[in-house]
Amino acid sequence: MAKHKRGGREGSGSGRPRFWGRHAVAAALANPDRQITRVWVTHEASGEFHFDPATPLTYAEVADLGRLVPNDAPHQGVVIEVAPLEDLWLGDILTDAPERATLVVLDQVTDPHNVGAILRSAAAFGAIGIVTQDRHSPSEGGALAKAASGALERVPWVRVVNLARALEEIAEAGFWRIGLDGAADTELKDALGPQRIALVLGAEGPGMRHNTQQHCDALAHLPIGDAVESLNVSNAAAVALYAAAVA
Repeated sequence: MAKHKRGGREGSGSGRPRFWGRHAVAAALANPDRQITRVWVTHEASGEFHFDPATPLTYAEVADLGRLVPNDAPHQGVVIEVAPLEDLWLGDILTDAPERATLVVLDQVTDPHNVGAILRSAAAFGAIGIVTQDRHSPSEGGALAKAASGALERVPWVRVVNLARALEEIAEAGFWRIGLDGAADTELKDALGPQRIALVLGAEGPGMRHNTQQHCDALAHLPIGDAVESLNVSNAAAVALYAAAVA
């Protein structure tokens, strides 16, 4: 079975990612599986959080925090350094999946903001997790955590080496695999039906690779108007997750 490997890290010289922003930090602090290794915070923001007294903490000015994050990102007065979450097996989330479940599979979606936004939508609509490749997907890092607005700590994320093999495992677990493709003849609402759904989305522009399409049970499109050619992948994921949730 495919195992989650979180790969490279965005953040400090220690190799550990840094998270910033109040939602991302609060969610990390609330996650018992997340180890916080260091904290930088302004005096003003410190009252909003409860930090473990054993965790090294530095009070800093806003400008100092800006130098700890990329491109002076909106840190909202707090930055933390964290240890990566433990690896996950794909089989873990498939075995524990309820009778009605939705899973998101991403084929070479590399933008951390998109993956973070998809995690947020997955949390909002009750998806049991997301699956990406070990390569050609973003690392667990601050920009992604900020975009996920806490969902990185709540939604299981499995990275796999071979996406085609993972899709086979997903089918064996009773999931109906629907690939989102703007050129497909079938509308998404008509492809839905089975209780267990895997929504498969490809990168913006190239879309799903041919081999990924071959491992889908159906291809479907979203019924968007002529005013735009396509949706951003994170927006498409949100619409598809809503459709699956209410089907």
